[in-house]
Amino acid sequence: MSFRQFTTQDGSPWMPKYLTDISAELCIGCGRCFKVCSQAVMKLMGINEDGALCDPFDDDDGEVVRKVMTLEQAGKCVGCGSCEQVCGTKAQAHEPMPA
Repeated sequence: MSFRQFTTQDGSPWMPKYLTDISAELCIGCGRCFKVCSQAVMKLMGINEDGALCDPFDDDDGEVVRKVMTLEQAGKCVGCGSCEQVCGTKAQAHEPMPA
C-alpha cells in the first residue's frame, strides 16, 4: 500500500499522519491536544457511571465520572501531529492517508 507523501518548503519529504482514534481508556481529558489543534478536530466529553458519553458541562446531578477527548471531526485533521506531541498518555492513534 502506498501513502500520500508531500514536501516541506525546503523540499524535504513529509508524510502527514492524521488523527484516527482517541482511546477513552488512556485519555485523561487534560485538554492539551485540544489547545494545540487549530482545526477543531476534537471535543471534550464526559463519561457517566454507565460508561456512556455525555455532556461534561451539564453535570448538575454529578453523573460525569471523568472527562475524555473524543474525535469529533476527523475530516478536518491536517496531519500536523501537534496533538500527538503533547499527549502524555499516548491515547491517540495517527495514520498516513493511503494514496
